[in-house]
Amino acid sequence: MKLKKVFLASDHAGFTLKQIIVKFLIKNKVKILDLGPKNNNTVDYPDYAHLLAKKMKKQNNYLGILVCGSGEGMSITANKHKNIRAALCYNVKSTKLSRKHNNANVMAIGSRLTNKNLALKCVKVFLKTNFEGGRHLKRIKKI
Repeated sequence: MKLKKVFLASDHAGFTLKQIIVKFLIKNKVKILDLGPKNNNTVDYPDYAHLLAKKMKKQNNYLGILVCGSGEGMSITANKHKNIRAALCYNVKSTKLSRKHNNANVMAIGSRLTNKNLALKCVKVFLKTNFEGGRHLKRIKKI
């Protein structure tokens, strides 16, 4: 796996899957910053998506991983921020294309819709796939 730096955050629904992803990244020697929450008590997903997006603005050498029940709320919220391109990643192909063609810098995963093994495959693909540039760059500049 190509090593990157990663910010992670979730809501209460995504907490358990986030913890599994954290362990996976630590095992693979990826530098992480877990932005919370620290337990599965009820929280509001926008608070954590905004926090991650703001941190990424200050340190653009990081990628982000957001986990909530469906992944939708986190991706919608993160995409409100300039220079954040959050992609809802629901399988390996969507994850790979989000990086290659859309230069996604944040992946959102739905913990209620994605099993652990698939989520970890998607994380691995997200971290090792690079943006192709070329014809895709002019499209990214229009966002």
